[in-house]
Amino acid sequence: MLSVRGVTKRYGKLVANDNISLDVGPGEITVLLGPNGAGKSTIIKCIAGLLRFDGEILINGNENKSIPAKRDLGYIPEIPALYDLLTVWEHMEFIARAYSLENWKEDVEALLERFELTDKKKKLGSELSKGMQQKLSICCGLLPKPKVILFDEPMVGLDPHAIKELKNMIVELRQDGNAILISTHMLDSVEELWDSTNIMVEGKIAARRSRNDMAGSQESLEELFFSITEGDRA
Repeated sequence: MLSVRGVTKRYGKLVANDNISLDVGPGEITVLLGPNGAGKSTIIKCIAGLLRFDGEILINGNENKSIPAKRDLGYIPEIPALYDLLTVWEHMEFIARAYSLENWKEDVEALLERFELTDKKKKLGSELSKGMQQKLSICCGLLPKPKVILFDEPMVGLDPHAIKELKNMIVELRQDGNAILISTHMLDSVEELWDSTNIMVEGKIAARRSRNDMAGSQESLEELFFSITEGDRA
């Protein structure tokens, strides 16, 4: 469902992503791990169509900047991008109208209730705490029911209840056959979720593993991460 082929992103002489290739299939949760500055957010933004790049990115077989691809793609950024003068409900209505959704109000109500935002419907974006902004960003990203979903550090700033609900929702999205890519440096937040992982170091994919690959070994995801990022492994 998500195919990234030979993607390179340069900022002048700086190579932020160096020939990145990865796939996320239907019903799969892939985590993109790496230290700060490894290039995780850059490749996420390339996939989301926010940056120019060399290479190819396909969403359900469509070029990622095409309209069909954008309809199938959901993106929850690391830093919520909300409108200061729109209320919580108006944000959701804006997304619904932008995607020409039908019978969307019931879905909005369910999302807001799940993330404890029902009593915040009339609050302006500027009046929300960082955690509430993150929860609203998640609701906006999931309202169109995308088939490929990008999460960039989604649990930063969330309270324990919201983290629990988000994890449950991610599992449900996988069960529904969606492809999910989660970028994070918080290993414990994805330990029980991942099906496959790509570990980035200095703009490159330094290691790939599936949960099945590691099932027979004594090595944990945390041990693999540190052995790769601290240079103990070739």
